[in-house]
Amino acid sequence: MTTLNLGQIATFRLVVQRGSFSAAADALGISQPAVSLQIRQLEQFFQTRLLERTGRGIKATPAGLALLVQAERIEQTVDEAIRAVGALSHEVNGTITLGTGATACIHLLPPLLQQLRSDYPLLSVGVTTGNTRDIVRAVEENRLDMGLVTLPAAGRALNVTPVMDEEFVFIASQQADFAGMTPELLHAHPLIAFESGSGTRALIDGWFAASGLAIAPVMELGSIEAIKRMVRAGLGYSIVPGMSVAHSADREGLSVRSLRPVLGRQLAVVMRQDKILSRGIAGIVRLLQHRCAG
Repeated sequence: MTTLNLGQIATFRLVVQRGSFSAAADALGISQPAVSLQIRQLEQFFQTRLLERTGRGIKATPAGLALLVQAERIEQTVDEAIRAVGALSHEVNGTITLGTGATACIHLLPPLLQQLRSDYPLLSVGVTTGNTRDIVRAVEENRLDMGLVTLPAAGRALNVTPVMDEEFVFIASQQADFAGMTPELLHAHPLIAFESGSGTRALIDGWFAASGLAIAPVMELGSIEAIKRMVRAGLGYSIVPGMSVAHSADREGLSVRSLRPVLGRQLAVVMRQDKILSRGIAGIVRLLQHRCAG
């Protein structure tokens, strides 16, 4: 190998961050032998060991630590080069990767991405769904350019820009009869909830816990659309993000009411602090802020 490969450097950084070849392979969506091959080729180029195994996993050697420092600079230089070249073109192009939750992907992003395509027909946007923790980690590791996540979002060296306050609402079959929307009055009824471990479920658990109540859902599902189907069938009630029932077609067959006390969440855009703010990324943030404010 006579030249450095930027992809191999990015893989090397990810192995160090994750502490193992297998974890890096999972994050990249490739096989562990493919990751090992990239590291081996990188070490052949530098003619030295860059990684070593310890009782706690993989860590960088002194030479590897020196490469890590330079790899950060290389990445910033590449970003600046892309921005400099793009600034000479009147067209906004390239690819931007965005991570968000499934509900926002289904109910918030489609019209926004449609407007983005109309404004910037040469710009490509790739969307990945996941929970806040995984998206923030992917942004930190530069596998995603930006994330639209539920706050709080903890991470290293991130810029966090709140863009939307959203209310959670009660939904039930239109034939169901509920006396009130308080935790005490709802607790006795069958709840169809988001799966345990999700940020949305944590908010709902906390709403009941504030009244000294613990919930025992009759169903736990990972899909907002699956929850709505079960609720329409009269199998229980649920508490869902307001955007999932914002349009008449989404509310069909459902009774939608506000909770007491009100339950809400805040969505924010997260990016690395050293991320070059291209015109495409700035356009997405602007559209998000405008749409969410509306």
